[in-house]
Amino acid sequence: MTEQNKSASASTPLPTDAKLALAWTHTARFLTTASQLDQLPATELPEIAFVGRSNAGKSTAINMLTQQKRLAFASKTPGRTQHINLFELGPKLAPDTLFADLPGYGYAAVARGAKLRWQQVMADYLQLRRSLSGVVLMIDSRLGFTELDRQLLDFVSPRVGNGSVKLLVLLTKADKLNRRESNEALAAAQAALGDMTTDEADVGVTLFSALSKTGVGDAALVLHGWTH
Repeated sequence: MTEQNKSASASTPLPTDAKLALAWTHTARFLTTASQLDQLPATELPEIAFVGRSNAGKSTAINMLTQQKRLAFASKTPGRTQHINLFELGPKLAPDTLFADLPGYGYAAVARGAKLRWQQVMADYLQLRRSLSGVVLMIDSRLGFTELDRQLLDFVSPRVGNGSVKLLVLLTKADKLNRRESNEALAAAQAALGDMTTDEADVGVTLFSALSKTGVGDAALVLHGWTH
């Protein structure tokens, strides 16, 4: 399991390889949206899915990684987005990767029927989507893994364990933590992911903050490395 906790901040110059990775993520552009798995286009491109609880900062993280303020819709009402949104990356005439923004989960105000429907759609996506090559899971660094987060990991753990799908956990809102709390959050995340770590698995965890830009370059490097 890889761990990164000395990420570049707004005041620290980014290394050249991180700048190149961020230039790549900046090419992200909207492709399509779907409410059911069978509405997604078949593709040979590697697909990276972004998942997380409704208040974990998922849309904000996507916007920060792509340096686009409104690529992913960051609603003030958690749980509002009920679709899978796909984005292309790379040259417009020869895209090389897809980002998939999955609906946030766990918001109490969402009707039970919608919750169950989306739980099934996400489970099917994580277990069956052939082009899925990586998952980025957003965890609020102050709260750690919840039961819903663990359930989501259960959906994808077989594919992570055999190495067919890579996993990166971003501990979001890290600017709210001091050094001791940051180290504790990293240690707790590593413990929670311990069962998924095999010889074949590619599992990483890093602190992340859209406000301070902690971990942005690190995350872009990982995602670029997955697909190039």
